[in-house]
Amino acid sequence: MIFDQEDYKAFDQKLWDAIANEEERQQHNIELIASENVVSKAVMAAQGSILTNKYAEGYPGRRYYGGTDVVDVVESLAIERAKEIFGAKFANVQPHSGSQANCAAYMALIEPGDTVMGMDLSAGGHLTHGAPVSFSGQTYNFVSYSVDPETELLDFDAILKQAKEVQPKLIVAGASAYSHIIDFSKFREIADAVDAKLMVDMAHIAGLVAAGLHPSPVPYADITTTTTHKTLRGPRGGLILTNDEDLAKKINSAIFPGIQGGPLEHVIAAKAVAFKEVLAPAFKVYAQQILDNAQAMAQVFRQHDKFRVISDGTENHLFLVDVTKVVENGKVAQNLLDEVNITLNKNSIPYETLSPFKTSGIRIGTAAIAARGFGVTESIKVAELIIKALENAENEAVLNQVRAEVRELTDAFPLYEGLN
Repeated sequence: MIFDQEDYKAFDQKLWDAIANEEERQQHNIELIASENVVSKAVMAAQGSILTNKYAEGYPGRRYYGGTDVVDVVESLAIERAKEIFGAKFANVQPHSGSQANCAAYMALIEPGDTVMGMDLSAGGHLTHGAPVSFSGQTYNFVSYSVDPETELLDFDAILKQAKEVQPKLIVAGASAYSHIIDFSKFREIADAVDAKLMVDMAHIAGLVAAGLHPSPVPYADITTTTTHKTLRGPRGGLILTNDEDLAKKINSAIFPGIQGGPLEHVIAAKAVAFKEVLAPAFKVYAQQILDNAQAMAQVFRQHDKFRVISDGTENHLFLVDVTKVVENGKVAQNLLDEVNITLNKNSIPYETLSPFKTSGIRIGTAAIAARGFGVTESIKVAELIIKALENAENEAVLNQVRAEVRELTDAFPLYEGLN
């Protein structure tokens, strides 16, 4: 039986009530989680389209099922747009996530047990860059590099020295909590010096790269991976880029049939929509607003002695703040801010002394607030509200005032108009 809209809501009222509650939460929360963003209605429409019905193992022109002419057009659009955005010769748009994109990249570049260098998780890396709890750390011999303990910036001389000692087959560059420009040309020089391959995970900064606000890794990396959400403002998913035809073939085989079966063509359609949005001039304006907002917010925290901005600022969409002079730990800060409808996440800081379940820091990202229209003025206000809440954790009157001011901001900049 096929239900119309009213029928399916009645059929599963609990589910649709939950979705309505999440819409309400998103509408009236200030979203500062750096890995989250707000997609357009066009992206949502594509992802919720009839394409979800179609199974299409393989690649355009080389499918294992019939009836794929239309989805071939959809996937080809996504591929060509991704290549145009990043100036890459080859693109695979099928990864269901960034983690699966990274997994396929490793499979294309190295063998199980090979030595790999990746950024330490507490220094700003990602689980898939060699964390022991991740498939990456369990499949390959990862050795972590960190940041300078004084500046909290990448120290390329130290990384080169470590690479010469370790002799990795692969070096992974990129981060999930590093707030400064990454010089991919230096990583290429280090990789060449030890005869290693270079893979870049640009999941967090891809939108800034697309807008020309961060140097592109594509000319330097053997393989570049990214997610399609975060700063790219698309659906949740992954993307792999390369300029090497042989590696492109290995990537395709690693994704299918290596670690995935049928691609999610409805998600790929949503990626295609998002990529077209990225190619429009308005996206560069949006990306600049992300950067302006982040730098304005970081400056507010820098002016307060009780808060320490990690590495003293930001050159991208995020920054970390050590909150331990104000509250017990990052988890306490995250939970308190949840109560006043400001959403962010606890985060380890370089050379962390607390557990990853508590942390010394919080991570703040501006992609989502820029998407809903917040400018520098509103971003400064948000930073001030965070400080006010954390400094008055036991003062319910002040917390109520913060909640009211958050509501004023979210009402002034609605997430979506007329969303059902």
